[in-house]
Amino acid sequence: MKNWVLLVITIIVVFGLGLLASSVVNRKSEAQFAYAPELNISENEPRNEVWGKNFPKEYQSFLQTADTSFATYQGGSKMRDVLEEDPRLVMLFAGYGFAKDYNQGRGHQYAIEDLHNSLRTGAPTGPDDGPMPSTCWTCKSPDVPRLMNEKGIAEFYSGKWASKGEEVVNAIGCADCHNPKDMGLRISRPALVEAFQSMGKDIEKATHNEMRSLVCAQCHVEYYFDKKKPGAEGVPYLTFPWQGGMTVEAMEKYYDDLNFKDWTHAISKAPMLKAQHPGYEIFMTGIHAERGVSCSDCHMPYRTEGGIKFTDHHVKSPLDNVANSCQVCHREEATELITNVYDRQQKAAENRLKLEDALVRAHLEAGKAWELGATEEQMKDILQDIRHAQWRWDYASAAHGGSFHSPVETARVIGSGTNKVQDARLKLARLLASLGFNEELPLPDIDTKEKAQKYIGLDIEKMEADKERFTKNLVPKWLENAKKREAAYDSKKVSSIN
Repeated sequence: MKNWVLLVITIIVVFGLGLLASSVVNRKSEAQFAYAPELNISENEPRNEVWGKNFPKEYQSFLQTADTSFATYQGGSKMRDVLEEDPRLVMLFAGYGFAKDYNQGRGHQYAIEDLHNSLRTGAPTGPDDGPMPSTCWTCKSPDVPRLMNEKGIAEFYSGKWASKGEEVVNAIGCADCHNPKDMGLRISRPALVEAFQSMGKDIEKATHNEMRSLVCAQCHVEYYFDKKKPGAEGVPYLTFPWQGGMTVEAMEKYYDDLNFKDWTHAISKAPMLKAQHPGYEIFMTGIHAERGVSCSDCHMPYRTEGGIKFTDHHVKSPLDNVANSCQVCHREEATELITNVYDRQQKAAENRLKLEDALVRAHLEAGKAWELGATEEQMKDILQDIRHAQWRWDYASAAHGGSFHSPVETARVIGSGTNKVQDARLKLARLLASLGFNEELPLPDIDTKEKAQKYIGLDIEKMEADKERFTKNLVPKWLENAKKREAAYDSKKVSSIN
């Protein structure tokens, strides 16, 4: 009887091992033929769907960036009106485009659509019309490296935003980060290469793991438009202010030494700096970067289907994918990890909002000083303090995920901004007293976006009407012309391997 039992067990084990071996062989075969390319993709092919024919799993995951249902405490992919949530920003950006419209960015697939719809891009009626330069397209599409290759870098930056409207139509995707031959990571935006050169570094020596963050750093960084670049004078040339380093103080000094300003504040007349989104710079000061974690590890973690391991191109908040992002390294429960993130963000926000309040008052008090006859000499140091304080506030606010990526550095930046604005307000109190005003300046009623925009003189209804005409009349023509142009690509630039 025992012999029969042993025989049965042996047969079952052998059968199971056979199934396992068969599965392993099938998975290896699946992985081996998963990336058998169907097409030869041209060097600057901008259409993501074409790349998807050779890399279907990555492409299918990329398509999921169309999902905008997930929201976190201060991020996610859901459309959010930042000015409506915090009307103080209208006052802080008075005189600048962000006072008109400031929506949180959605997934990469909406990069073109959201730029079309933003009030900041105005309502151009033709290629030479509108408030924004062509440079504003730079981070929005794989059509950008194509155009830079065809026209030249400076020529791409030249002209109005509307001049490239029918050329830039494909949303952020494959060609922005990959070469078509082997899908190796590449830098497609010259500004990052030039920034490394300005620091005496060679980006070609970056490791593969470093590249998994650097491809993101092409866009998620602080930048400005340099109109004095040798050989491209007058062109708004995209430049990263990293020559002296990537800290908030180093970039501030860079701008101060150039006497550069993004705009003059409409109330205080301070020469202002707009922090764009220095996510990479702040990330590099945090513990994850110190431990060798890349942006892709958390925002584009590896995924396995069958026998195939690939990078998930559903670029999104790690909090919507804790199992594959955070819990690869951390063993805590998902709810605990999310709570830890929110704790850090909420503590940073508490001090950031106090700094906002003080900045709004500083701008208003400076405006009052001008009204009472203050001189430029009397206001010079005050306005510099306001400039430096708001630069720090904006640097901490605009850095995507900064209060989690590097909570210590974010707290330090907000703290130094608070010190700067306190200095400005102390000087303003003394100046206002010398001008005969020795009382607290009452705040205007600016507790909604609409009230604040009306206070600074914006006619939003007209802007929205103009924008509606633009999206109905000009944008469809852009897309129609682009469709005709791209119809010729299939025969000229893409060929079947077979």
